[in-house]
Amino acid sequence: MMKRLFLYVLILLSVAAKAQNDGLSVENAPVADDVPLGQLVTTRLDALIGEMQQRDSLLDTSQLGLMVWDLTADSLLYAYGPRQLLRPASTMKLVTSITALDRLGVDYRFHTSLYYKGTISQGTLRGDLVCVGGMDPLFGQSDMQAFAQALKQIGVKSVQGRIVCDVTMKNADKWGEGWCWDDDNPTLTPLLVKKKSDFAAQLTKELRNARLTVNATVVTAPLPQGATHVSTQYHSIDEVLHEMMKESDNLFAESTFYQVAASTGRRPATAEDGVRVEQQLLSKLGLDIERLRLADGSGLSLYNYVTAETLVRLLRYAWQQHELYAHLLPSLPIAGEDGTLKRRMKGTAAQSNVQAKTGSVSGISSLAGYCTASAGGHRLCFAIINQGVRRMAEGRHFQDRVCEALCAPAAF
Repeated sequence: MMKRLFLYVLILLSVAAKAQNDGLSVENAPVADDVPLGQLVTTRLDALIGEMQQRDSLLDTSQLGLMVWDLTADSLLYAYGPRQLLRPASTMKLVTSITALDRLGVDYRFHTSLYYKGTISQGTLRGDLVCVGGMDPLFGQSDMQAFAQALKQIGVKSVQGRIVCDVTMKNADKWGEGWCWDDDNPTLTPLLVKKKSDFAAQLTKELRNARLTVNATVVTAPLPQGATHVSTQYHSIDEVLHEMMKESDNLFAESTFYQVAASTGRRPATAEDGVRVEQQLLSKLGLDIERLRLADGSGLSLYNYVTAETLVRLLRYAWQQHELYAHLLPSLPIAGEDGTLKRRMKGTAAQSNVQAKTGSVSGISSLAGYCTASAGGHRLCFAIINQGVRRMAEGRHFQDRVCEALCAPAAF
């Protein structure tokens, strides 16, 4: 009994000292009651970081933000630089996805709609065919075919007039703030088809393929009052999150970000609107939003600055909101199995265990998500941001080793 008490005190002092050195207050962060798990995590990660400091130049030339939280015990397990302001790269998509699920709801659907304004006589629509964009990145060929069939069902054989593109959902900015001009950046427009911005041209092509005659000019204007609804195509937030997170698709992330922005009711919505909603959630979680910098939904921006603590608090919040967590978790890549983690952590205790979002931009490598500790079976969440790395492989190797240390059994 005395030996166990002594061990508990040592762990308490170790974690408290580490958190204090890293600027993290532990007054409201209890240490896990599971002493063996706390000891294992602290010993393993201290040894890993110590090894890097002695034999590896990674920590000499780069910054590290690392935090591990025991969700089962609701306690801090480990912290190293948890409040270092760092660029998150694509782990920014966790901020976007969790905010979207929280704000919009798990049943939210992305949509694109077709209307007409005018008269239909003897099969000819004279007037406007209006396309209303909802920035749905999954709108594709089958959806366009559904539009054509819906027009045929109401007797339209010919369109004479205008194709009106309503893109009032968001502002006219085609790129995000702080994006590099020479990146492979997606175009941010509310009217998307197969992830491209040539919606009117593709609609015209599909209508003609369906044997409709089209003689129309293309204009950009809001949906006119009194327009008649023809069809709306939907895709669920689960479908969008799957592609956004598993494959780290930047357009899907920005589309989700602008759904959040548009939920404020402002038209056209702006990135600043989306940021304000995110800040509201982060503030609710007790974070000092004045210290953080949020710019976009994908993590492409050079202006995003968050902390490992930011991501951990969001992951903890998602875990506590059971319905939200049930929709977030399936979207995350699984180590050694799929998505951007398909080739990582194979043959280790982390394979098929870690579910996390990766992040990679020039100089940044990051990983944040969930795993289950083999020692004690506790559910954990973690965030790791390596900033200033010259080679992505260095950051990924370190992150994989952290995950292996968290997932390995006690005899590791």
